[in-house]
Parts: sequence; C-alpha cells; structure tokens
Amino acid sequence: MQLIDGKKVAHHIREQIKQEVNQRREQGKKTPHLAAILVGNNPASEIYIHYKIKACEEVGFSSSLIRLSAQVSEAQLLEEIAKLNENPQIDGYIVQLPLPSHIAEDKVILSIDPDKDVDGFHPINIGRMVLGQKGFLPATPFGVLKMLEYYEIPTAGKHAVVLGRSHIVGTPMSILLSRKHPQGNASVTLLHSRSQHIEKTLQEADIVVAALGMPEFVRGSMLKKGAVVIDVGTTRVEDASKKSGYALKGDVHFDEAAEKAAFLTPVPGGVGPMTITGLLLNTLEAVKNKDNK
Repeated sequence: MQLIDGKKVAHHIREQIKQEVNQRREQGKKTPHLAAILVGNNPASEIYIHYKIKACEEVGFSSSLIRLSAQVSEAQLLEEIAKLNENPQIDGYIVQLPLPSHIAEDKVILSIDPDKDVDGFHPINIGRMVLGQKGFLPATPFGVLKMLEYYEIPTAGKHAVVLGRSHIVGTPMSILLSRKHPQGNASVTLLHSRSQHIEKTLQEADIVVAALGMPEFVRGSMLKKGAVVIDVGTTRVEDASKKSGYALKGDVHFDEAAEKAAFLTPVPGGVGPMTITGLLLNTLEAVKNKDNK
C-alpha cells in the first residue's frame, strides 16, 4: 500500500505557485489577493481560516479576513460581499461555511461574483464545470484531482464510486471523474443515504472517494483488493488520550483499508492540505484572468 501524502503534494504545488507569484512581482504584475469572510467563531472554521492565511503567506499572496458576529444580519453580510465584488484589489474570496441558520446559504453563494468565486460554488462555475468549460473548480475535488495527477493514478476506464452527494464534494467529484480529462474518463457511481447495496457496489470499485462525514464507515471488507481510496471525511471524535480531547477520524477505517488498498489517503494529512491548495490555484487563476482583460 502506498500512502497518498497530501502534505507532500501540497508543498510541491505551492512551491510552483510561489515561483509564479515571484515572477509576477518581478514583472510588475499584481500580487494575488485572497480574502475571506468568517461569520461567528465556529472552532473548525477558525482553524481552517488560520491555515488558509498561513498558506497565503507561504506562497506570497496578500490576504485579508473580515470577521462578522454570529448575529450579523443577512443584509449586512450581503453588503460585505458586495464590497468585495467591487474591490479591484481582491482577486478572489470565500465566505466560510457553515453560516448561522438565519442566513440563507444559497442566497449568499448567488451574491458572489463568479469571477471571484474561488471556492467554485457559484452556479455559473458549477455549470462551467458540467459543460467542461474554463472556470473555478470546487476546491476539495480540485485538490483530489491534483493528488491523482501527482501519483500518476490512472482513472480512464476505471469504476469510481463516490460516497456522498454534497454540492461541495460528492456531486462535483462524480462529474469531474467522469468528464473527458486526464484525471477523468471513469465510469462513476454516486452513492448516498438512499442507495441500496452500498457494500456490494464498493467491493466492485477501482477508486473510492468517501465524503459522507461518517467516521470509519468504510471498512476493509467493503473494499476491492488494489483499490485507490480517497478519504475526504474529517469528523471530531472524543479521545481522552489526546491533549485536545478529540481525534480526527476519516470516513474510512484506515488500518483495515491499508490491508486492501493500493493507494490510501490518511486523515489528517491527506485531502485537507489539498483543499487549501485548490483554493490557492483558483486565486492565482483569478488574477491571471484579470491580466487578459
């Protein structure tokens, strides 16, 4: 079994981004600027935002963070988004999810300028992805494709099974793996909570992408020998032996999967670093798109 080291792949790609940013600076071109809006103080979101800011510093991007209270009104949040849409210094930005229950997530996503939507969630960018047109890909599936590319894992003609149908990971992942692309051309089955014969379907899969949010759902007995297993799940599970009081668990039982898989991502250290790398790649693309206008 070969471990798919997300940290290693992320470092490799970020070094390339850093070099390109340095070249832009030497040529007098604009430095990419990534902004984020954080509503409330969700602990997981705080950690994620911290890593995003750190990653921007690592590759030479400018970054800014707009903090809003959990009680902020939907109208006030939309005003902040409008300001970012109109600010020429901001090349791309994200609104960190989840949002408080009184704010309509769909309305917020629709208000983001598609040309600055580096999370790749706006319907226009989703539509471009479905049609195979140029646009921003959702950051996590984008990161997964980059890992497959780095490890030269063949996907053409393979049976790929995606567990989970969220608009953030599962659904776009299924589309990307099936499209005509070097990291595509697979026959894809999308499984979800209403699917039947999940175990049997997984046992037939050459590639498994688990994005359910259910810790250790995928057991070794569910996997085909030699399968490629990408674990997107990250769930906090209480663990008294840890200083933090919790451990991060993926959707795949790692030890059991390691006995069957040809390639396997760990949690943490697998897909997580690649999600942020996908965000950086989209932001770099956003500023380059401005160059051509």
